Amino acid sequence: MFSNSIKEILLDIWPSLIICFIIITSLRITYLIKYKVKFIFYKEILMLGFIMYVITLFEVVTFQDVSWSSSNFILFKEMLRYEFGTKLFFKNVVGNMIMFIPFGFFTSYFLKLKKLYSVFILTLLTSITIETTQLLIGRVFDIDDIFLNIIGGLIGYFIFKIIYKIKFLKKESIYNIIISVILILIVLYLLGVFYV
Repeated sequence: MFSNSIKEILLDIWPSLIICFIIITSLRITYLIKYKVKFIFYKEILMLGFIMYVITLFEVVTFQDVSWSSSNFILFKEMLRYEFGTKLFFKNVVGNMIMFIPFGFFTSYFLKLKKLYSVFILTLLTSITIETTQLLIGRVFDIDDIFLNIIGGLIGYFIFKIIYKIKFLKKESIYNIIISVILILIVLYLLGVFYV
């Protein structure tokens, strides 16, 4: 179910991702060399990952299919329309949560957020901005999306907190290994998405 959605998104945005990847990577490498900053693999990948995530999020919330339904200002109205386990449920309910898990994780990591309300406010502000922008460009405003985005952001925050609390993960080499494994899994997944 998600493979087809991810494939559609990647087919639409791969040129932007490649251009941004090359520009950002070359600028960052130049910066590291010029200012003799220590290269820390996992930190560089997380920074690059956050930028790629923002580009992908921008694509998903602005250029995807236009809905002809009307805006929803009543909490749970749209969510309850979808039968649990159906394709529409996964796309519209689970998808909206999953889409913001990286947001909660990345904002917690980069800002070193300790308090839950900080992530809540940042996710709320970002989600309201997205929904309002969608309304202005001819899509719909859906309060359920805001609610689901906040849940996703908070899940991302809790994932960060769990990782941050595990003692043996305090070593740079462990983070480098974890990021390497995640990158390999992502590449294998993407190969499966495009070649299956």
